[in-house]
Formats: sequence, structure tokens, C-alpha cells
Amino acid sequence: MKNIQNKWIRGAIPALLLHCSIGTVYCWSIFSQEIADYIGFSKGAVEWAFSFAIFFLGMSAAFLGGLVEKNIHKSSLIASITFALGMAGTGFFIWYGGVHPHSVLSLVGIYISYGFIMGIGLGTGYLSPVKTLMLWFKDKKGLATGLAVAGFGAAKAIASPIMTRMLAGLGEGGVFKMFYILAAVYFVMMFVGHLILAKPEGWVEPQTKSKEEGIIATLKTEPIASYIGIWLMFYINITCGLAIISQEKMIVKCVGLGAFAGIISTISALFNAGGRLGFSAWADKLKDRNTIYKLIFTLSILSTVIVLLTKGIANGAGNALLIVFVLALIFIVNAGYGGGFSNVPTLLSDHYGMGNISAIHGITLSAWAFAGLTGNQMASYIVKHTGEFIDVHGVQANPAGYQNVLIVTTILYAVAMCLSCFLVRPMSKKNA
Repeated sequence: MKNIQNKWIRGAIPALLLHCSIGTVYCWSIFSQEIADYIGFSKGAVEWAFSFAIFFLGMSAAFLGGLVEKNIHKSSLIASITFALGMAGTGFFIWYGGVHPHSVLSLVGIYISYGFIMGIGLGTGYLSPVKTLMLWFKDKKGLATGLAVAGFGAAKAIASPIMTRMLAGLGEGGVFKMFYILAAVYFVMMFVGHLILAKPEGWVEPQTKSKEEGIIATLKTEPIASYIGIWLMFYINITCGLAIISQEKMIVKCVGLGAFAGIISTISALFNAGGRLGFSAWADKLKDRNTIYKLIFTLSILSTVIVLLTKGIANGAGNALLIVFVLALIFIVNAGYGGGFSNVPTLLSDHYGMGNISAIHGITLSAWAFAGLTGNQMASYIVKHTGEFIDVHGVQANPAGYQNVLIVTTILYAVAMCLSCFLVRPMSKKNA
């Protein structure tokens, strides 16, 4: 009974406290326009803060993975402080931008606070509980990591309506006041998670000459092409997911469901979280976790091809069947996007063992960093430079441009499928 209790108190609960806090980074679209209006810059200029946050999430995970491996208490404390400090700093520079409109200092301050400082909290906070969970739940590693990473995905669905009400209820300057309040709330949540997070008693870290030598030696236990394949297919899945998710709101408007955009966004966030938990739990029952990626890519390709062939985005308004195809695409891509995240640490542990898993997982999350800089921007470039903007239900939209985004993502998903099938080899008999 004590072990069962400790699994949840020392593993699952602190993981949820950490991931449900840092996962609110995906609520950016709720307040990005308000920030832009308040400080006197375009939404496009402000959007880079989110891209920087994702980039530094991945890079801090890559460079600080060794610290997480060595001391989860130090890394989770760093995560708590930097995430809350980044949020509070963002609030300060939004306030400064309101007092001094069009101030470059305000914009750069938001980039540094929301992007760099908060990004460090995101990376260390994301990594800190993952290995701990896999150690507590050795027989159900996928379920355990899926639970935590699902918290990261579900954070948007939970926090979005709360933030929307806060923006409406705090009056003038509500956007910077909201950041101050959230900084305090999330610091308390993450600090409590930091205090109770612990590895199982008796676990001893394998000794190596140095962490760098240990990581390199661990990666060499499998063909290096296999790791490159894992990194690339992870990167492609995130890039395609971000490309489609970033255009989700306008796609929904094109098929005549603009009035339900908020509800659909919440449902898609739940699919994102459900994919993180469901796909990883399913993978526990498979001999090779790479099979889950083949399934994710297959479903993603099928759903995008159906919408492409039926021209569902351009012709969907008023056609119930085409609307179902478009919604299925949005929900499947969100589920696959989430499932790709939750299966990476367990796939890596199956191939390379648990010795340096936090460091190797951190290096792999650099794929998330680069995808954060390419996914949204790729989709925006395609929509801006192809097709034609027309009046769709009272808004300017580019149905042909959104279809072209799907053409590119379908090709990329096909490349990822080839990597999964031919480059990522089954795990060795020793690790099996």
C-alpha cells in the first residue's frame, strides 16, 4: 500500500502540478492580440515571444538534461523559479509598454521574459518528472509518462476559459495584471510539486566517467541512424502539427463553424491530451513502441488526403460530411501531435535504457525547439504566398492556402513514415 501511495504522491501528482503549470504556454493565442494592442505593436511582432518560448524550451532541455539526470530537486526548483519569474517579467514589460506605447524595450523585454527565462522553466520543468515516473511505473512506463504529458496538453483546455474570464474581469490593464496573478499561482503549484517529487528508494544512478562520455557511449549502443530517425520523425510530427493547429481557427471559419471556434478549440485540446495518454498507454502493450508512430503517421496521412481530395476546407460550408472530414482532421492531428510527445521518452528508454534517459530525452527535445521556429512560420508563409484571400462568412480567409498547407504536411508525414519504417530499427534483444 505504501508503494502504491508513493507512486502517486512522489511521482504522478508532482508531475501533474509541474506539467499543468508549464503547459499553459499553449494559451498564448488567448491573450496575444491583447498584448499587441496594449503595447502598440503588431500581433506578428508579438508572436515571436511564443516561438522563442518553444525554442528555448527545447534548447534548455537539451543543455540542462544532464542536470535533470543528476538532481531532479535542483532542476524542478530552477523550473519553478524561472517559469514564475518569466511570467511576472512578461507582466511587467506589458505594463511598461502600456505606459510607453511602441517601446522597443517593452517588446524585447517580453521576448526575454516569455521566451528565454520562461523557456528555461519550460524545458527543465518538462524533463524533471519524466524519468521519475518511468522509475515508479516500470511496468507501465507509457501510461505514467502519458499521464504527465497529458497534463501539459490539458493545461490549455483548463486554463483558457479561466484566462478569458480574467481578461474580461480585471478591467483596464487586465492583461498584465493576469500575468502577475498567474505567476504567483503557478509558482505555488510548481514549488509544491518540487517539494514532493522523488525517485523510488533504492534507485542508484549508473556511474560513468563523465556525463558526456556516458551519453555518447549510450547512443552508440544502437546504430546512430536509428537515433537520427527518432529525432527527425519527432521533429516532423511537431512541425506538421503546429502548421495545421496554427491555422485551425481560420479553417473552422471557412467551413462555417466560426461561432463554435472556442468549443472546437477546447475539444481539440482534449484530443491533444487524450492522444498523449491513450497512444502511450497503448504502446505499453506493443513489442515495439515505434509501431505507435507508424499508426500516428498513417492516420494523419489518411485524414489530410481525404480533406485534400474532397477540397473540404473550400467546399465544407453547408456540407455535413465534409465538415466531419475537416473536424476529424483537426482532432486526429491534435491527438497524433500529443501522442508523439508522450511516446518519445519511453521509446528512447526502450532503445537506450534508463541510465542517461533524461539527458538523451533532453537532446531529443531540441527537435521541438527547431519545430517551434518552423511549423507556424511555414504555414503562415504558404497561406500568405499561395491561394487567394476571399470573403468567407464576413472574414478574410484563404481556403486554397490552407489546402496547400495540407499538401506540404502530407508529404512531410510520408517522409516521417519512411523514417519510422526504414531508419528506426527495432530495439536490441538486450534492451528488450
